Amino acid sequence: MRRSERRAHGGAPGKAALEEQQPNGAAQSPPPLAPPTFEGMLGLRSDPPPSAVAAQGGRRSTESEVYDDGTNTFFWRAHTLTVLFILTCTLGYVTLLEETPQDTTYNTKRGIVASILVFLCFGVTQAKDGPFSRPHPAYWRFWLCVSVVYELFLIFILFQTVHDGRQFMKFIDPNLGVPLPERDYGGNCLIYDPGNETDPFHNIWDKLDGFVPAHFLGWYLKTLMIRDWWMCMIISVMFEFLEYSLEHQLPNFSECWWDHLLKVILLHGTHWIMDVLLCNGLGIYCGMKTLGWLSLKTYKWQGLWNIPTYKGKMKRIAFQFTPYSWVKFEWKPASSLRRWLAVCGIIFVFLLAELNTFYLKFVLWMPPEHYLVLLRLVFFVNVGGVAMREIYDFMDDPKFHKKLGQQAWLVAAITATEFLIVVKYDPYTLTLSLPFYITQCWILGIMLVLTWTGWRFFIRDITLRYKEIRRQKQEHRYGKDKCLSNGDGHSVLADEHIGNNLRERKL
Repeated sequence: MRRSERRAHGGAPGKAALEEQQPNGAAQSPPPLAPPTFEGMLGLRSDPPPSAVAAQGGRRSTESEVYDDGTNTFFWRAHTLTVLFILTCTLGYVTLLEETPQDTTYNTKRGIVASILVFLCFGVTQAKDGPFSRPHPAYWRFWLCVSVVYELFLIFILFQTVHDGRQFMKFIDPNLGVPLPERDYGGNCLIYDPGNETDPFHNIWDKLDGFVPAHFLGWYLKTLMIRDWWMCMIISVMFEFLEYSLEHQLPNFSECWWDHLLKVILLHGTHWIMDVLLCNGLGIYCGMKTLGWLSLKTYKWQGLWNIPTYKGKMKRIAFQFTPYSWVKFEWKPASSLRRWLAVCGIIFVFLLAELNTFYLKFVLWMPPEHYLVLLRLVFFVNVGGVAMREIYDFMDDPKFHKKLGQQAWLVAAITATEFLIVVKYDPYTLTLSLPFYITQCWILGIMLVLTWTGWRFFIRDITLRYKEIRRQKQEHRYGKDKCLSNGDGHSVLADEHIGNNLRERKL
């Protein structure tokens, strides 16, 4: 919900009701109350941007109807003066009552943290709202400002030397800045290792690290963001191809689970069994089931103080962390060349962001279990849903020159900056040549995609246009033959022309 569109107290029309007004200004029936959905916590649903609604002449066919009684509460009001007062009091306390420590390093860290917090306070209260409104617009403004801070941090790291950039990580955590050995996930794939008498099942515990459940949860959340089964499966399979192709660069891409015989039979088929089928596939399946459930719900909202029972009030509080309404994404990549290129770009950015997770911790010497790696994943979970919604609105809007959303712009910039850091900090690893058969497979795949693109959007269209023109010419010729002489040498068309002239003279 945007601040400029907050509902007035006492039952004024809600945002959804305002968006459903007819072009002549007559509002339709007040908008339905939405049931709980897990997606609202992640922001995977929001109110439709008014510009998109106006551009399309009303609510989208893929968007659910929303009924809202329009009740405004203290929770939804702007508190800019309150935040400013608290912030000023805090700074005054630090300045006047607190003794400044003499540790330069500590003061530097504290000053940087304080500067970031002040910027976040400004952003939470004053930044432009995005498309999501639940659980609160301030929540999504916060993550927007975190995106700006993270991008500035990446730019700073990018402009350092490799040594200074890695040593700078010590200011965040003294345990960082030390080269770490990369774990080899594919070295020993035996489920039962008879050579280890103490723990013969050590391979199971070694390979069941935090990334295994993260695969399932991650793809469940990505499915809620993308909202399309085919796109999710393509990204999942493509990333497994990338893992298989880049095993010579990062050892932990060499994942396996079962024995060597299964690995040989399935060409490292443990990638597909563990990742695509079990972790990724199960996450995508559960995500699609959740999407189906969300799309069938009736969305009705009622003010907290208008609910008579305490049980109803508790449910309403819980529902605040659910989507306000629901939009089904219809990407339609084959409908036009522009949408096809946009979908390919989305898939490319997704894959690049996934690869950056592994390469960043490799070049910055961060262990996989470090909290910074987890925080980065949490960050992308929160900003990814907003970015996907803004990208979909950008593609779905008939106005070609509409601006890309602010969160989508930042996510693209962050992904590109992360990749540039990897390129600068370890160009040797990135330039390790692919095995010959891997190179052949990628060249073949790229050629197939380019060939299909050329056929679908150029050759096929030209062929269909030519067939349509030829069909029209044949119909025209057939009409001429049918209108030949009617027996006295005059064509039917000529007789009709004479009749029209006579009628005009009578008038």
